[in-house]
Parts: sequence; C-alpha cells; structure tokens
Amino acid sequence: MRHALLALVCLASAGCGYHVSGHTDLIPKSIQTVCIPAFGNATTRYKLTDRLPEAITREFITRTRYKIVNDMDQADAILRGTVVNYNAYPVIFDPSSGRASTIQVSVVLSITFTERATGKVLYTRPGLEWKQQYEISVDPRAFVDESDSALDRLSRDVARSVVSGILENF
Repeated sequence: MRHALLALVCLASAGCGYHVSGHTDLIPKSIQTVCIPAFGNATTRYKLTDRLPEAITREFITRTRYKIVNDMDQADAILRGTVVNYNAYPVIFDPSSGRASTIQVSVVLSITFTERATGKVLYTRPGLEWKQQYEISVDPRAFVDESDSALDRLSRDVARSVVSGILENF
C-alpha cells in the first residue's frame, strides 16, 4: 500500500508535459527585439521575398511581445529566410475546353531564427513547403490573375506557422 501511494505521488508531481498550442513561449527571456530582413531568393518569383517578411512581421507584432527592429545590430534575434523553390502547375482542368481551371502554387522555404549575441540557432526549418491553390477562368476574355491573392494567402499561412513554430520550438 505504501509503495502504491508513493508511486501515485511521484506520478502526480511529474506532470505530463501537455500544453495548449499557441500559449507557450520557449524563446529565451533575453530576447526582446527581432529583426526580419528581406528574404533571399533562389527562384525567379520576386514577390514572395517581400510578402513573406511582411506577413511574418505582422504576425510577430499581433501575437507576441517582441519588438521588431530594422537594424540587425539592434536585434536580440534575427529571423532569416530564403525562398528555395517556387512551382505553379495546373491541378484541375475544365472538361469541356481542356484548359486549366485551378493552379497549385508550391513554395519551399528555408527559415532560421538565431540569437544574435551567441549565434545559437533557436529554430530552423530548411525545407518548409507550403501549397496554395487558386482558380483561373477558362474563358480567356474573363481572365483575372489570382496568383497575387494566392501568394498573399500563402504568406499569411506561412507567417502563422513560422511564428507558432518559433514560439513553441517545434
């Protein structure tokens, strides 16, 4: 009986490590400021290198206590990113015309969040892949380029995921 009581007390005091997603901040307390410079680009698609840092900056501002600074020398941490690959390809075709009606965009990123003073990498995702779809008109006269809207949605999704990953260290 005494052993069972001792085991129960040990289990109760150990805890399970469970936490609610989005409510954890595993960034060292010494970090108060973050710099998010322009992303590198290994592709021919130029707009993402502007949109991604902007979206991540907005996400940091709205979800965290960290101050975003422009000068890397003034930052406690630096979030660097590179657009490694960009592909857009049709995934759905209109059966009557044979034209593409839905395009899928696939983007591969490399993200690293580093403590500036020590050079310690706090978070890294070298092959982070995101996909987003958008529709196009099968009638060439009614064509509206929706690729920019898809890139905006993709940037917001990436920003949410990256900031969550940094905060929760996943």
